[in-house]
Amino acid sequence: MSSPVKARADVDLNLMREVRQEVEEFNLEYCRVLDEGRIEEWPNFFTEDPLYRITGRENFDGGFPLGVMYCDSIGMMKDRAYAIAKTLVFSPRYLRHYITNTRIVSIRDDHSIESEANYLVLQTQLGEPTIIFQSGRYVDRFIRSRNGLLLKERHCVYDSTIIDTDLVFPV
Repeated sequence: MSSPVKARADVDLNLMREVRQEVEEFNLEYCRVLDEGRIEEWPNFFTEDPLYRITGRENFDGGFPLGVMYCDSIGMMKDRAYAIAKTLVFSPRYLRHYITNTRIVSIRDDHSIESEANYLVLQTQLGEPTIIFQSGRYVDRFIRSRNGLLLKERHCVYDSTIIDTDLVFPV
């Protein structure tokens, strides 16, 4: 991603604020769907040719494509959502996503939007205390559709060098 947008004469700060609010509203709905367990709706937030990846900071910073979850087509995402909803067996849990510090990195000539935001996911399993499941940052590229923003890319870059082995849901 390119360097942060600076307050310059050629940057429309009102446009940047409007776009940031649009991205924040997108993320609010994204979190709501995941937190309510409506996993089969998750692919609807993406373009037909998306890239979704959950990866460690070291891999991301090193430019390595590896990830603990990797989907590079809408079909892969739909299969993942179906498997979670219908076929996988795992202990029941509740998730809460929190997204903060949304920053618009750039608005490109093709009207795509690059942004970053911090995320935190809490998990509560029945009979267990709530834990921090994962923290990190989203590195996103959005495009505009007739119905609003869609994710072309979402890289979920987690901070910890150790992650929970029961990573089932997207973050």
